Amino acid sequence: MDGQRLRAWRPAVPGIAEVLHARFVTHAYPPHTHDAWTLLVVDDGAIRYDLDRHGHGAVADQVTLLPPDVPHDGRAATPGGFVKRVVYLDADVVGRDLTGAAVDHPALADPLLRRRVTELHRVLDGPGEELQAESRLALVVDRLRGHLGAPAHREPEPRRLARDLRDLLDAHVDTGITLETAAARLGGAHPTHLVRAFTASFGLPPHAYLVGRRVDRARALLLAGQPPAQVAAAAGFYDQAHLTRTFRRYLGTTPAKFARSAARRPAAPDRAG
Repeated sequence: MDGQRLRAWRPAVPGIAEVLHARFVTHAYPPHTHDAWTLLVVDDGAIRYDLDRHGHGAVADQVTLLPPDVPHDGRAATPGGFVKRVVYLDADVVGRDLTGAAVDHPALADPLLRRRVTELHRVLDGPGEELQAESRLALVVDRLRGHLGAPAHREPEPRRLARDLRDLLDAHVDTGITLETAAARLGGAHPTHLVRAFTASFGLPPHAYLVGRRVDRARALLLAGQPPAQVAAAAGFYDQAHLTRTFRRYLGTTPAKFARSAARRPAAPDRAG
């Protein structure tokens, strides 16, 4: 296989068609197109590619954005090959109207965008973090659109919007709600504005608020005597392992140990007589 590694999956995140992590040494992509935006970062090595018959390069300190329906190829630019991570975005997530700008300037030298793309990949790498992934995706797309010259969105008053989003999150602690659905219910507000308005008003992003509410619900259910496997589903976690990871991160212990500590509490003193 010449050192080749490849992993691909489709996360349950609106707007993302596929995630691909790969290492190639000698493989060369023939000219082809996608019906999605290709959001690419290189972690090692470098890539040479032609986009619409013009030569370009992708290196580690840049973000590369290739538009849908425009022919491109790809091959290693260094003897050791390359390692890349790709998110394929549905065409309307960035907007087909920005295709021309992306053809002209596919390489984006933006350290903040690079960090945000890496953070997005981190939360896409396992189930249970869909709202966080959607929130991070919204910030990535907003910055991409800014690089491509898209006009800013006109948005409703942020404090009211933040309160309304908090009410939606409180009503969906166990089932969850996507930013896409929340935006539609809140008058078509842009997801990026939802994230920024909520963070400015409450000091943390929507996904972090929701996780905190889920941990609180899990604590209450554990103290009521429910087993961790049942608590995970009732509190909105993907599975028991997801509950355990999150619970340990917030409280420094596992759900089972937390429940046992409650069972060992001293009995109330007998005040009779």
